[in-house]
Amino acid sequence: MLCLIFCNFATLFALMETKETKHIRISDYNYPLPDERIAKYPVAERDHSKLLIYNKGEVGEDMFYNLPQHLPANSLMVFNNTKVIQARLHFRKDTGALIEIFLLEPAEPADYEQMFQTRKKCSWLCLVGNLKKWKEGALEREFTVDSLQLTVRATRRGEHGTSQWIDFEWDGDVSFADIIDVMGELPIPPYLNRETQESDKTTYQTVYSKIKGSVAAPTAGLHFTERVLADIDARGIEREELTLHVGAGTFRPVKSEEIEGHEMHTEYIAVRRHTLERLIAYDGQAIAVGTTSVRTLESLYYMGLKVLENPDATEEELHVNQWEPYDGRWKKEEVRSKREVLQALLDWMDRRELSVLHSSTQIIIAPGYDYKIVKMLITNFHQPQSTLLLLVSAFVKGDWHRIYDYALAHDFRFLSYGDSSLLIP
Repeated sequence: MLCLIFCNFATLFALMETKETKHIRISDYNYPLPDERIAKYPVAERDHSKLLIYNKGEVGEDMFYNLPQHLPANSLMVFNNTKVIQARLHFRKDTGALIEIFLLEPAEPADYEQMFQTRKKCSWLCLVGNLKKWKEGALEREFTVDSLQLTVRATRRGEHGTSQWIDFEWDGDVSFADIIDVMGELPIPPYLNRETQESDKTTYQTVYSKIKGSVAAPTAGLHFTERVLADIDARGIEREELTLHVGAGTFRPVKSEEIEGHEMHTEYIAVRRHTLERLIAYDGQAIAVGTTSVRTLESLYYMGLKVLENPDATEEELHVNQWEPYDGRWKKEEVRSKREVLQALLDWMDRRELSVLHSSTQIIIAPGYDYKIVKMLITNFHQPQSTLLLLVSAFVKGDWHRIYDYALAHDFRFLSYGDSSLLIP
């Protein structure tokens, strides 16, 4: 009887927490960001950016190349190894109208790895610039790959939610990866207000990027160099990688007054069996490099809870919906250890003989969220009134003003090419 009363109170409290989080006003997460504080280009040497250090309420600064000195030895650090693709494709109609096709996510085949290897034809969900000028017919563009003159054709199949389904066909025995490497343009963030330059092809990729698929960089990783990574290794800090492909939705502003009205974009993740094993070995605790790593790591916890609830769940059913982490139904499960939850997910993979977990997440992390796995966070400085600022606020228990006031007062550079911070709540 006491257990029933306790569980009912726990569920009621969870529902109250969820309601409070949903009614957060995005205007409360605003701050003045002059255009001159937005870094238009990176510093000459990646690891010579500034590093703000927030440690249990105290704020200081250092240089990024000294980051390893501020990290605990014998800990686990998790990086997102996604690679930015040249997702902007430009076509010109016979009328002279310029049409931009922005690749969002693969449709046929839907798997990223298969997509980039495919030949002859494929389909993507895209944003289309100057769509009103492309009412019908196919667009064509000639290009050269390895001295071969080829033609690619783009055809609109129709709307698919808020995006367009675009079919691509091309002659010649080349992959779609070859095509976008030649035809495409790297999609630097719109707030940089400049054209993509050749240097961006290097500076807008992390030194450990491997898996093609993102249309935006996991920018917290842009500061790392081989020297910093070697220093991390020397401190006995173990490094693991996962993959979350960053979508264009990362730049989508919150237009609703309360965050309940904002729909998070779906992001696709891949986590190796070995990474789960290492998380379990470290008792489900990790240092996350970037908000994309945060969203993946925290989503793994809820995927594990789903497996405990339904051992026969499919990869698709492991998808974490936007508000699921705030769902009262999980409160009774929080007595389980993180090790137990992650082990359930690992056992689920073993039963299916999976070496890599492929799933997706739509998680929103905002004040009221209780972090499960991430204990330290390395991240850049984010836009006012953004979901990423909400994530940071949740991590530092609402103390984000202290961090951003310090950064503004001490000449830190903001956003993708800006400086970094180490947050220890």
